[in-house]
Amino acid sequence: MREVDPRRRVSRRSFLQSAAAAAPVAAIATGLSVEEAWAEGGAALSPAELKTLVKVARDIYPHDFLADTYYIAAVKPWDGKAAGDPATKQLLTEGLRRLDEDARTRHKVAYAQIGWEADRIVLLQAIEHTPFFKALRADLVVSLYNQPELWPKFGYEGPSADKGGYLHRGFNDIDWLPKV
Repeated sequence: MREVDPRRRVSRRSFLQSAAAAAPVAAIATGLSVEEAWAEGGAALSPAELKTLVKVARDIYPHDFLADTYYIAAVKPWDGKAAGDPATKQLLTEGLRRLDEDARTRHKVAYAQIGWEADRIVLLQAIEHTPFFKALRADLVVSLYNQPELWPKFGYEGPSADKGGYLHRGFNDIDWLPKV
């Protein structure tokens, strides 16, 4: 008679696949949408603050063809910076609080809940001289556009140093000018 091992064999691959499938289900079961679940694991900033940062990032560098995941990846490091540096946490919380207060004064809702981008832009223009806005804008230009998976969406082929540089690979490609 043959004995069969009653334990189920689970490979690493099948475990990871089922865990990846269970994460959105768990988020939905807790009442969160999949879009909101990423903000729950913040180290120093609240989920509302993280969501507002993403909305601010999208308003500073608006690209309708980009998914929120790219903006989340650009904003998420600020949570780590705030966890490690009390001055950064204070800068962010005070800046976001002021933005929400201005939004509530003008529109009776928090910044992230304002429906029209034009209305949010007016609020950002009012704080563009603050250290909060300047620091966020300066960091986002690098953290957003320095994502290699984003480069093809803008037509950037990536660095060319390993291919010999741009001198012989497109430096002089100006086919849009008339030939003289």
